[in-house]
Amino acid sequence: MYPQIQTVQTPPPSPDSLRATALAPGQRLIVVSNRLPVTVERNDARGYSLKESSGGLATGMSGVKREFEMLWYGWPGIEVPSDEESEISHVLRQKHGAVPIFLQDSIADAYYNGFSNSALWPLLHYQPNAFQFHQSEWKAYWEVNQIFAQRLAADVSDGDLVWIHDYHLMLLPRMLSEAAMKLGKRLTIGFFLHTPFPCGDMFKVLPVWDVILEGLVHCKMLGFHTLQYAQNFARTCCDDLNFKQFPDGIERLNTFVGLGVYPIGIDVPKFLECMESESMMEQVREFRRKYDVCKLIIGVDRLDYTKGIPQKIMSFERFLDLNPRFIGQISMIQVAVPSRESVQEYKELAKALYYQVEALNKKYGSNDYKPVHLLQQSVPFEQLMTMYAASDVCFVSSIRDGMNLVSYEYVATQRDRKGVLLLSEFAGAAGQLRGSVTFNPWDIDGTAVALTRAVTMGLEERRANQKRSEDYVLRNSSAVWSKSFISDLTSLGSRLSIR
Repeated sequence: MYPQIQTVQTPPPSPDSLRATALAPGQRLIVVSNRLPVTVERNDARGYSLKESSGGLATGMSGVKREFEMLWYGWPGIEVPSDEESEISHVLRQKHGAVPIFLQDSIADAYYNGFSNSALWPLLHYQPNAFQFHQSEWKAYWEVNQIFAQRLAADVSDGDLVWIHDYHLMLLPRMLSEAAMKLGKRLTIGFFLHTPFPCGDMFKVLPVWDVILEGLVHCKMLGFHTLQYAQNFARTCCDDLNFKQFPDGIERLNTFVGLGVYPIGIDVPKFLECMESESMMEQVREFRRKYDVCKLIIGVDRLDYTKGIPQKIMSFERFLDLNPRFIGQISMIQVAVPSRESVQEYKELAKALYYQVEALNKKYGSNDYKPVHLLQQSVPFEQLMTMYAASDVCFVSSIRDGMNLVSYEYVATQRDRKGVLLLSEFAGAAGQLRGSVTFNPWDIDGTAVALTRAVTMGLEERRANQKRSEDYVLRNSSAVWSKSFISDLTSLGSRLSIR
């Protein structure tokens, strides 16, 4: 038997807990991720513009910036000529507290679309049939992590707190600690994985699984969204890397690595401010007039095979098969935000989804009724809040998801409507939002039954479920998440010898 990893219990916010976690005098918070919170885009031959990133990490970290002064290192998303790097670096540093790490397009593609998203991403999400491994892409991944390590080692100061994020940079903790040590700098390094971590047998499909794990265990603290992910990681390290497991971490050769469970949240003040604006109520009314049906379902997903969008459309079609009285009375708006558009598999997914929706609309639609409205585009924040607030059901069908913040966002907009969250049991959020209706997205008939329950649920049950989920969402914001992790990392760094 393994000792159980302890779940971090996030307390209700209080005046004390809302104050920023204190860092040691002179200690800085350095955040590192694959992408910066802003993306650099080229306007013309010599001009650039900056656009806020819309990914899950940028969303989750938005509350962190309210609490901490920090520097954020990452790739700006574009190759920049060397004679223009200085100007862009200056603008990013001054306006966004961001430090770009520039990469050539060729190595960036092999590192990002290659190893990160063709090898690591499918295995982390239990999708081995999508797994592809190429030595050249693994080499690019190694080189990019080394580029990050060398730049950071040169920039950081002795004693800095470094918080590394996600699967793109799993080698960085070891590379950075070793590079900094050579320069006489001691760092407290933490790592947070925003995806699931699978069981050992799944992860070991990766030929370099042991190198990846050895890269990670040079942290002081590793954070995960759920207890299951943390336990999977701990068991793999204990079974195959000779670690011993303790309730709060793992240890090998007198080196202790803390493991913790920190469910991420949303930037609660931002959502509440939007929902309380004077214009929101009228925008919701106008949206309902535009989609003139009795029941409205919203789905918001990045266009990715892990999000289960085809299964969602199949289940909605099955729902209409079983409930013909709803034809003409219910519609689903499916936002599918384009992703990795240069990758052939994602192009094929987008095309297949389009034809799947067209077939369903042809089967049950008419001149004045469309069962599914497919929007393959990004949606501005305020418009997205309107769509959430106007919808009776939010349909999240991930076949595997680290957390899924769409579910939190929907709950934050439902104080008035008391809508129903229909949530895949394979999303990390299913363990947190206990007021949701959960289902297995692989069971098409079962999902159709769950959708029927969501659509026909009475007000009293909806009200109770909404309160239960809303209480959790409001208490566990992204600011609380970040402070919990940073507080534990700071504490662990002060108790143990810093590498």
